[in-house]
Amino acid sequence: MNYDDLVKTAVEMTKKSYVPYSHFHVGAALLDKNGKVWTGCNIENAAYGPSNCAERTAVFKAVSEGVRDFEAIAVVGGPEGSDGQAVIEDFCPPCGVCRQVLSEFCTRDFKIILANGKGEQKVFTLAELLPESFSLK
Repeated sequence: MNYDDLVKTAVEMTKKSYVPYSHFHVGAALLDKNGKVWTGCNIENAAYGPSNCAERTAVFKAVSEGVRDFEAIAVVGGPEGSDGQAVIEDFCPPCGVCRQVLSEFCTRDFKIILANGKGEQKVFTLAELLPESFSLK
């Protein structure tokens, strides 16, 4: 499957990040089983604990609308450049908390697409990024 459009959507979402503390922008695009894309960006808070990652933002948006069957998610991110936008150079994998949230709602063969600034992509299954997870699925 070609994930280019999903990656482009994730890149666009980095522009909506609220990151006044880390200055690290992350965007995510979550594809559900019906072909709809749910988007997310990271949203920080001065207390850090209430901050939310891009992946969880996308998942929570979908779940709050009753969607719980997903195929794939594209995740991109990078530090803030002089123009205030993300400079996507390297791959940006989901953190451990996001991996656990994905395992709550996604099957072990769910695809996680990472992209860098060179146009390269890496595709992992959830099982590869979170083996032996706590999960209902």
